[in-house]
Amino acid sequence: MKSDVIQIYSDLSGREDALIAAENFIRYNGFTGKDAMHIRLLTEELISMVHGVMAKFRGDLWFESEKTKEGTLCRICISTDRNVDPNQEEHLLSVATSGKNENAKGIMGKIREAFRVSAQYSTEGAYMNEYSALNQWYSMGSGIPNEYAMEHCWSLTKYRGSLPSDRNAAPEEWDELEKSIVAKLSDDVKVWLKNGKTQVTLEKLIKYT
Repeated sequence: MKSDVIQIYSDLSGREDALIAAENFIRYNGFTGKDAMHIRLLTEELISMVHGVMAKFRGDLWFESEKTKEGTLCRICISTDRNVDPNQEEHLLSVATSGKNENAKGIMGKIREAFRVSAQYSTEGAYMNEYSALNQWYSMGSGIPNEYAMEHCWSLTKYRGSLPSDRNAAPEEWDELEKSIVAKLSDDVKVWLKNGKTQVTLEKLIKYT
């Protein structure tokens, strides 16, 4: 199931429509209690990410659900065209290659910056060279849906798996994960660079009871 597409803007116009769509999605799939609350919280987190992402930003938000053996896999998605002139809004393009940009605090802050900066480059290669706050981008190969084939992606699951098991070796990164609502409630977060678009997808598996 895929919901209607809601347009959402950096000034948060469209937020109420998106929250209504979330409630419709919850009812359609029969989610209640904690499961419903988690979908609401994840939707709020994703919507808040676009606030001030760039001037005149417009993105498409929608929901998807897919039945699996374990439960219902839910996806909350925001996508935007990657056609912004990189010379625009120069004051926003101060992303440090160290990943310590003040605008990229926390997991969602880093994802927000990746979403914003990737939309301002015309090619994936330029983007990869300029931005490394997430630093775990990879190219998708075979064995996955054709729509994602050979496209660049960042995954929260892979990022978490790349951190040292000794938390003292990466205290800031582990602290960000522990404080992140999205990291706690979602099963994965993916940032796709594909087909001239940037897309952020939150995935949450609602298990059968």
